[in-house]
Amino acid sequence: MNLYLWIDLAILAIPLALSFDRKVHYVGKWPAVLAAAAVVAALFIPWDILKTAAGVWGFNKRYVGEFAFYGLPAGEILFFLVVPFSCIFIYEVVRAYFRERPVRVARWVWLVAAAGLAVLGVLFREQVYTLTVLISVAAVLVLAALWQPDLLRSFRFWLAIALTYIPFLIFNGILTSVPLVVYNDAGIWGARVYTIPVEDFFYSFALLGLAILVYQPMRRRWVRDRV
Repeated sequence: MNLYLWIDLAILAIPLALSFDRKVHYVGKWPAVLAAAAVVAALFIPWDILKTAAGVWGFNKRYVGEFAFYGLPAGEILFFLVVPFSCIFIYEVVRAYFRERPVRVARWVWLVAAAGLAVLGVLFREQVYTLTVLISVAAVLVLAALWQPDLLRSFRFWLAIALTYIPFLIFNGILTSVPLVVYNDAGIWGARVYTIPVEDFFYSFALLGLAILVYQPMRRRWVRDRV
């Protein structure tokens, strides 16, 4: 039974079904969304391959099938397209239905936060997954602060990120409780929310923060909002 593919389809179902909503008109944004998802996948899939090969995590073949690409099952590869697609949908829904308001946090605060996360990662460098997710979040914050500081000052951005943690808790809870994804305890802190390693919360922010960062300029170039 390839449970992972069914989970991917469940994640995709609502955004796909509501892509034709008139106010959001997500279908008109698909080219920019898919391009952003492809960029994220191109960065995160090699990282996933390396971490799988290093034994940081593995996959339960009972639920992912026998097919593997450099150790990654089909469901894991599809995950890196489905999740950005679905979570950028949440961002677009927020843009359509919520008024923008400024988040008054100075750029230097984000840079200091990034530096703090990087230092914390180095302190826990023996936990490989902990190190990489903290460095990744730091990198996304620095990239945003220097390249798209307006995004970090956007209420809509932070609300969308917060809302993504609702499906995250549901689906990642399934992945880690079955368990479909099995973590090496030596690579993580060991603290969990239900069955989800705390590191996965940082991982989600790095993945989706980068997806929206990449999506923004593509959206401005390729998408014309309806009046």
